[in-house]
Amino acid sequence: MSAVINLYQDTVEQFGRGPLFWMLVAILITFGATRIATRRIRAGAGGLKNWHIGGVHVHHQVFGVIAILVSGCLEFAYRPGAPARNLLGALFGIGVSLTLDEFALWLHLDDVYWAPEGRKSIDAVFVAVLITGLLLIGVTPFDVFGQHTGLLASFEVGVLINLSLSIITLLKGKPIAGIAGLLLPFVALVGAIRLAKPASQWARWRYPQGSKKRNRATRRFDHPYQARWNRVRDLIGGKPDIPI
Repeated sequence: MSAVINLYQDTVEQFGRGPLFWMLVAILITFGATRIATRRIRAGAGGLKNWHIGGVHVHHQVFGVIAILVSGCLEFAYRPGAPARNLLGALFGIGVSLTLDEFALWLHLDDVYWAPEGRKSIDAVFVAVLITGLLLIGVTPFDVFGQHTGLLASFEVGVLINLSLSIITLLKGKPIAGIAGLLLPFVALVGAIRLAKPASQWARWRYPQGSKKRNRATRRFDHPYQARWNRVRDLIGGKPDIPI
């Protein structure tokens, strides 16, 4: 146990990333617990049920929004030191997990938790875990403090290029790669170069019907491709009521 504590102090606290660490831990634990609970409720397990107040189904994203607001306000108002800031990081992570677990609901403004559209919530949580993990290990390409003034202009150009590549990747229908590319320029470059998904905005702009690129995109991202990713999502979050 002492070795674990020393490792935590040397690799996390020493660099001031305690809140990020506990935020990541809270996201993972809360997401796992939430999905277990919702799957058991769906299966009709005893002792668990959806919350209703005055006949209104109160979704867990409500509590997530409250946790985010409370932790954010306390952090901005008091700027506490450890361990209070770590507790606020964990509370913020709980709120992020509860909110993004129902990302598809507030995206579609409909209760699509167990519909095929609900898989977007799994993607949203994955993106949050990815970004938090990258920040935790120190991937911060936008940190300009301490740079030599003569290098600032070239750095800004690099940031703009990377941002442009990330936007292209997003337009090509690859949200996870596009967001990760903001922190990992190589990912943005690969995503911007590779073929766009046929249903993406980029394909609608650049791939006319019947063109070679449109046909290649359709073959590349066909139903088996989607089915493989959906099996991963369903393994984590549960299979939708109407599978596609």
